[in-house]
Amino acid sequence: MSEQAAAVVPAKRWVYVIPVAVVMYMLAYLDRNNVSVILAFISKNDPSMSLTPSATGMAAGIFFVGYMFLQIPGALLAQKWSAKKTVLILMVLWSFAAMSCGMVHTQGQLYFARFVLGFFEGGVWPSVLVLLASWFPLKERARANALWMICLPLSSMLMAPLSGVLLSHISWRTVFIIEGIPPLVWAIVWWFVIKDHPHQAKGIDPNERDWIETQLKKDEEPLANLPHANYLDALKSGRTWMLIGIYFFWISGFYGFSMWLPTAIKNLGFSSPTVVGWLTAIPYTCALVTMILVSRWCDRTGNRKLALGIPMIVALVFMIIGQFVPQTNTPQHVIAIVLLCIVGMGVYAPYGPFWVVPAESLPPAVLAFSMGLINALGNLGGFLGPYAVGWLNGATGNSKSGYFFLALLLAIGALMSLLLVKNPNLVRGKQTAASSAVTDSAK
Repeated sequence: MSEQAAAVVPAKRWVYVIPVAVVMYMLAYLDRNNVSVILAFISKNDPSMSLTPSATGMAAGIFFVGYMFLQIPGALLAQKWSAKKTVLILMVLWSFAAMSCGMVHTQGQLYFARFVLGFFEGGVWPSVLVLLASWFPLKERARANALWMICLPLSSMLMAPLSGVLLSHISWRTVFIIEGIPPLVWAIVWWFVIKDHPHQAKGIDPNERDWIETQLKKDEEPLANLPHANYLDALKSGRTWMLIGIYFFWISGFYGFSMWLPTAIKNLGFSSPTVVGWLTAIPYTCALVTMILVSRWCDRTGNRKLALGIPMIVALVFMIIGQFVPQTNTPQHVIAIVLLCIVGMGVYAPYGPFWVVPAESLPPAVLAFSMGLINALGNLGGFLGPYAVGWLNGATGNSKSGYFFLALLLAIGALMSLLLVKNPNLVRGKQTAASSAVTDSAK
């Protein structure tokens, strides 16, 4: 089908899959941003659960230790069985785990509940990436990824104020329980609306189904002559480990920033949970817009490396600048929040472009496995970032030290992106990025 013909093909795929997936993962991400608000006030509201900065970082970060275990199994189940059913089962299990966080009475129990929550949520992200790969060709994938991944800032925009308001009127335990219930409700919507493949969806026009399937086959053509790859090849691939490294350093900075954002705003002198919640939403609003704009630019130009590296550089530069802004009066508070907005834009912008790179550079037979591996090991940065900020702040007595460390991690991620990521539009016709991956595997 020609590009001109493709332009008039119905595009119901954008409203059939994306909105349901957005709401689903908003509810999952709620368990990461509500804890950042709750932990900022938990010691004040419940002295029996008083948390040091290090303990706060541990409670936030241990989620990601549990998060890595179902990444690969979830991806493989989604690919070989059903992404729809895999997500449905995990949705129900994480709902109960989220509610259990409100029933703990010791720090150890809180750590365990957060670990279990991360365990059940871990298989969801790669499963949805597998689902999107069945609905959106590569030339649409960065936009599709970004539109789905706006659930991350959107969840923070909506849920951080909600958590703040609830925390002003009810106990933190009740907030955890209430915010753990919605996934059970949305699981019903997910079951009836989502289909694993376009040909299973009765509401999709046949022309659109044919166009999607044709484009997906074209995406696989450059990889058709590659030697058969297996999971051991993926483990030995230098390109896989390059992507794990980039993701690890970027996600360390990403979650180090997002988990401590409410505390940073509280430290400006805002004591009300409601006010902190509303102010926390501002950087995420800016991040949402940036994610969409950067992903559109990335799909239009095919320049993956700049779409990854430049936002990280912007984030780390303004994170450092923010440590030298006095915070003693209202004008300076405004400047501090503007800087936080720019940092938020920088750490969120790479999401859409990053998850196109594995699909462009790794053989289809091991793609689900590789994405699970990348997300499993890369998301350990979600433990390192929050914990390092808390530990460094407590050990040095200086809140700047943790953020300087986050800036260093982002700098490594940016440098790796700019030096190692290959743009497919620049190498196609000479050697595909996938060929490079297999060559790396054979070394």
